[in-house]
Amino acid sequence: MDVCIQPRRLSGTVTPPPSKSMAHRLVIAAALAAGSSTVRHVDFSQDVEATLRCMRTLGARWETVKDGLRIAGIGGIRQPFGELPRFDCGESGSTLRFLIPISMTAGRGGIFTGRGRLMERPQKPYFDLFDQRGIPYARQEGALTVEGRLTPGEYRLPGDVSSQFFTGLLMAMPLLEEPSTVISATALESAAYITMTMGVLERAFVPVRFTPGDRAFRISPAIYHPFDVAVEADWSQAGFWYAAQTLGSTVRIRGMETGSFQGDRVVVTHAGALSGAGNVTIDLSGCPDLLPPLAVMAAVRRGTTRFVGAARLRLKESDRLSTVHDMLSDLGGEVEEGADSLTVHGVPTLSGGIVDGANDHRIVMAAAIAATRCKGPVIIQGAEAVKKSYPAFWREYEALGGDVRVL
Repeated sequence: MDVCIQPRRLSGTVTPPPSKSMAHRLVIAAALAAGSSTVRHVDFSQDVEATLRCMRTLGARWETVKDGLRIAGIGGIRQPFGELPRFDCGESGSTLRFLIPISMTAGRGGIFTGRGRLMERPQKPYFDLFDQRGIPYARQEGALTVEGRLTPGEYRLPGDVSSQFFTGLLMAMPLLEEPSTVISATALESAAYITMTMGVLERAFVPVRFTPGDRAFRISPAIYHPFDVAVEADWSQAGFWYAAQTLGSTVRIRGMETGSFQGDRVVVTHAGALSGAGNVTIDLSGCPDLLPPLAVMAAVRRGTTRFVGAARLRLKESDRLSTVHDMLSDLGGEVEEGADSLTVHGVPTLSGGIVDGANDHRIVMAAAIAATRCKGPVIIQGAEAVKKSYPAFWREYEALGGDVRVL
């Protein structure tokens, strides 16, 4: 689906959707619990649907209730499957990386498939662990096959690749018969996501002990207990509406938890810095998903903004350093792409133009917000990509006064 947006400032009140990151974790914890849990305030994005689909493969059952889900858990994964299960992870990197170790607690593993760039995304931290422990795995014909059992012990991972590998192990290891330890071999990036995981585990009465000195997580065998909880609003998605504010729209954002575990709540601080003139440097190592909206804020300010610590953005749904560069350039911005950085030189206004959405939900939403400060119309190709994380985005954009026409 391609859309054409006429330049127009937005006005009104918006509530960002529930946190996709938190929903993934809560759905998995509920599915592993011994009993029935209720997870309220769930947005059925394509990524969350992928996690639900995979947990159903493991034997969990769920039904929709008012404002959420009731999930009948399986009480852990105690018995091996008769044959290797197949997990369709869609385009969700979280689903894939969380499910790989969880599937191995039954002593079998699984066959993992996906769409888009998902199966190209790196899994080296897991593969290194598998090599050390003699666990067979193979990548071929768009599928990853892992066949083996996750055993208790000490696991060392690099902390500067993705927190998702830590979350997968932390959620799987309570199902093992003996204590285990996960150690970050380097300083942790995106540590707030691991804090979120530990919060969800605590909600399910699964304790994890972290000692900062040796960067070690210690996990004992535990039973996941059922719970009733609401998913809080998503700070990553709120970033686009903060971008609209910074670009001059009178958008009021409600429903946000200021004490949230979500690291992307730092968007408030960064938006404040980008609201004034002068040169600014922003380290994205703890909040990589914020680059698209922050880059849009930077595009029309007086001053130069340098985004650093961004190498991991090349491994997202698109190569986001490249696609953010192309998106802003196509709209008349002044941008320079580095190996692990992006430099944006502010201009008074953008011209408009045609943007390739690159099958990336965050590129599409960033282009839509940038359109509010363009002289001419903006055509976005592949605008349906928002369904991955924010299915209601276009409806809410129009409710705020956006002029969107499907081509």
